[in-house]
Amino acid sequence: MNKSADPGNNDITLQILNEISTGAAITQRSLSSKLNIALGLVNVYIKKLTKKGYIKIKKSSMNRFKYVLTPKGFSHRVDLTYHFMKSSINYFRDARQRIDIIYQQMIQDGVKSVLIWGDGEIAELSYISLRGLSLNLVGVVDGKSDNRDFFGHAIYSHDDVPTLKYDAILIASLDKEEVQRISDLGIEIGKIYSL
Repeated sequence: MNKSADPGNNDITLQILNEISTGAAITQRSLSSKLNIALGLVNVYIKKLTKKGYIKIKKSSMNRFKYVLTPKGFSHRVDLTYHFMKSSINYFRDARQRIDIIYQQMIQDGVKSVLIWGDGEIAELSYISLRGLSLNLVGVVDGKSDNRDFFGHAIYSHDDVPTLKYDAILIASLDKEEVQRISDLGIEIGKIYSL
């Protein structure tokens, strides 16, 4: 399982409260599967949320349980949502500032054409930040080329990179495996800029 085992993890708490707030019949097993955390950990969260008064457990037919969000739980869910949104906005604001600094460095270094490595939210933010600058986007590398496009630009596989003409690569991925892939391709270190 890839989520933190900390029963105080606000992201998991928020996800559980969101699921319960839908009013749909949910089980701990379905929460475990949906949130990609261990079943035992879901049980710990349910007990913690019940003890704090955020949810009530009601017994329904055939030894089944129904989870209900309390007014206190609703308020806590709103608070967690606010903090999640604020944190996300700050994360993207910081990422945008780092991207802008890197692009300015590229321009100072005489870079004209850029290849963005990655196709997630950071790559999208990198593309948006690129607009209006004197840099030309060659395309995006995401590990597989399946005839999709990225805001009208080509998406290339790792195998395509040696055939492309570019001055610099912006690593718009936080995945350490991607950095290793770039290294394995033998790309000149001076052409690589990372966040």
